[in-house]
Amino acid sequence: MIQHQSDSGIGFKASAFGPDFHWGVAISAAQNEGAILSDGRSVSIWDVFARRSGVIKRGVTPAQACDFYHRYKDDILLVKALGFNSFRFSISWSRILPDGSGKVNVQGIRFYDDVINECLLNGLIPFITLYHWDLPQVLQQQGGWVSPLINKWFRHFTKICAKAFGDRVKHWLVLNEPVGFTSLGYMMGKHAPGKQNLSFFLRAVHHAAIAQAEGGRILRKYVDGARIGTTFSCSEVIPATLNKNDLTAAARIDLLLNRLLVEPLLGKGFPEDDKGLMDKMNRENLSWKYTDRMQFDMDFIGLQNYFPVVIKHNSFIPIVQASEVSAKSRQVPYTAMGWEVNPSSFQNIIKRFWKYGAIKELMITENGAAYNDKFIGGKINDADRINYFQTHLQALNQCMKDGVRISGYFAWTLMDNFEWAEGHEARFGLVYVDFKTQLRTIKDSGYWWREFLR
Repeated sequence: MIQHQSDSGIGFKASAFGPDFHWGVAISAAQNEGAILSDGRSVSIWDVFARRSGVIKRGVTPAQACDFYHRYKDDILLVKALGFNSFRFSISWSRILPDGSGKVNVQGIRFYDDVINECLLNGLIPFITLYHWDLPQVLQQQGGWVSPLINKWFRHFTKICAKAFGDRVKHWLVLNEPVGFTSLGYMMGKHAPGKQNLSFFLRAVHHAAIAQAEGGRILRKYVDGARIGTTFSCSEVIPATLNKNDLTAAARIDLLLNRLLVEPLLGKGFPEDDKGLMDKMNRENLSWKYTDRMQFDMDFIGLQNYFPVVIKHNSFIPIVQASEVSAKSRQVPYTAMGWEVNPSSFQNIIKRFWKYGAIKELMITENGAAYNDKFIGGKINDADRINYFQTHLQALNQCMKDGVRISGYFAWTLMDNFEWAEGHEARFGLVYVDFKTQLRTIKDSGYWWREFLR
């Protein structure tokens, strides 16, 4: 049992961040909903990808996940009980448009109406993520994010969601981690749809850069009083040494991880610093330099940070010629995923994005840690996760004291879920889920949050 100290163990409480700060948890449709063929929904790329042998740990699929589709009322009550004031969830494109485009599934609209209304009934501010990686498989069969039609399809989907939910939902996120789903899905093959092709990656990146801006324009048009953002995964990139080759390798990874999609959004176009890398990209994508459609003035930018990366030169790795030096080999604290725990780096990357100057406001739309939680005596004592949150909130508070405008923090995640290629092995939740029974048990970290937010 954790000690419920009056200061939550970090010297301040949530009130130190101001009265209008958004404290929330985030989930996603593909990772939580389950019910993949219920009420008119069609399969997504993750439903199909997960059936491949060996791609998901222990062969689990998102077919049931956390069964949020049937348990959303109880799960939203959990969000409220833990003291949060905001709830971020995503819309399953396959549930709204089973054919990818065209006819709307009324039952899909009704489900999200119910989720939104339940949030409002419980005093929670709903944040909608339009695209959190679960493209309808029917659109993937036509090329997915590589297809020149993807932006037409995405505009149609965005308009439907804006008109259906915009009367009650004013906080919107267009894309979730576009560098993540384009690189892991279309170049590295580790995530759905499992492609390994540089040209595919570059086309997908270009289309995602357009989608995040055009999605913003549609929301601005159809949602009165909308607060519009999009999210970027980010990591401070640290060269292993001051050797020139390591510095160059780190700069190249930084371009890909942190700069590739935020700079077009800010009107800077794609970064051109690394001529060798960018020349290759330009050859692969002849329309790369058209920047007007990729720019949009977001109300806020969502940052999603978990760890820094240390990079060294590696001539055996194609194109990027870089590889990561693991946290374990450097003998620094790390999570069950092997990710370094470094709140100072969290602070550094926030300040780095703020230095762009063109960003009006930041939100931390994901931050958290996976540990090997043990269910003992009906309890989960996850002291390491509590320490992770404590130290990262201290770093966040310092950023605000140093002048960075930050309006919210969303913990990843409410409950253990289908964690992509990790299946059920990586547990990030504040609530423990027994996937056989769907029984939920609040972890000590969940109780810690309740005390912090009290």
